[in-house]
Amino acid sequence: MTTHRVAFIVFDGVTMLDVSGPAEVLHQAGKLGHPYELVLVSPRRHSHRRQRTGPDRHGDRGRRRSGRHGRRRRGDHLAQQPAEEGLLAATRVLTERATRVTSVCTGAFVLAELGLLDGRLATTHWRQAQTLARRYPLVRVAPDAIHIRDGHFVTSAGISAGIDLALALVEDDHGAGVARDIARELVVFMQRPGGQSQFSTATTTPPPRTDPLRSLIASVLADPAADHSLPTMAAAVAVSPGT
Repeated sequence: MTTHRVAFIVFDGVTMLDVSGPAEVLHQAGKLGHPYELVLVSPRRHSHRRQRTGPDRHGDRGRRRSGRHGRRRRGDHLAQQPAEEGLLAATRVLTERATRVTSVCTGAFVLAELGLLDGRLATTHWRQAQTLARRYPLVRVAPDAIHIRDGHFVTSAGISAGIDLALALVEDDHGAGVARDIARELVVFMQRPGGQSQFSTATTTPPPRTDPLRSLIASVLADPAADHSLPTMAAAVAVSPGT
């Protein structure tokens, strides 16, 4: 039985779901007989802890200072300024030996700063996609992708998209059946419908005041490519097109 070793780089201000989401997917894979050895790497302390099928639930000591950044969006500082040299150095060392290199959310900025995404397709949180494209013009940014692969580099959108990415990697390693079982256990989509634009659009849409309008907007956001003509939408909520 092959055990895949997966290293997570954790740092001050990291968004916990960026780490715990993918780690839980891999933990569930281990429970199904497909073990992953998870390693949490701290660039500040240059230390790590290992766990055969899941992360160290007590965390890595190098992350104790993360609470200092609670007033800002966790992880967004990677998009606001270049990553610290310690984080870049740790990433450089790990990526040199990795068969697959992945990023969640603004982790793409670290890979881009190292030049690893030059000429490649990549994505990040929709809020930071324009910044990534502007700062690193050699990166071919795909702002609507939930996750995207280019060679052995796989980047994903913001926060919970790390779960989608991890499910895709498990499917690569062990097949769609295993990934589907994990998605069912975690009560998430195996493949999320639509792209990131549905979320960025939702944040600028005034909150609906009625249940029919709320359900209609939800259906549009869930499947933006479907038929959303005026007669179709009116029929969906049992009102006239004029209404």
